[in-house]
Amino acid sequence: MNLKPLHDRVLVKRVESEEKTAGGLFIPDTAKEKPSKGEVIAVGPGKVENGNRIEMSVKAGDIVLFNKYAGTEVKLDGVEHLVMREDDILAILN
Repeated sequence: MNLKPLHDRVLVKRVESEEKTAGGLFIPDTAKEKPSKGEVIAVGPGKVENGNRIEMSVKAGDIVLFNKYAGTEVKLDGVEHLVMREDDILAILN
């Protein structure tokens, strides 16, 4: 299934968090928090202000940090993704 975000929206796939702590303890699924890190899958063309299109700062393939409760969850081909505004992205990781 293809999904192209509109305006300043971004499609992000969450990156799974570690299964165990630094001390070697395994974290059960019920105790895990949803990760706030993900990979950008697709980006919209950017928003329009005063007739000018503002380019997006992120591109497909970037690893980003985003707000904990950002975006709307969607399931594509059995995999959970988030559709969020570019403003919800806090940083791009290198």
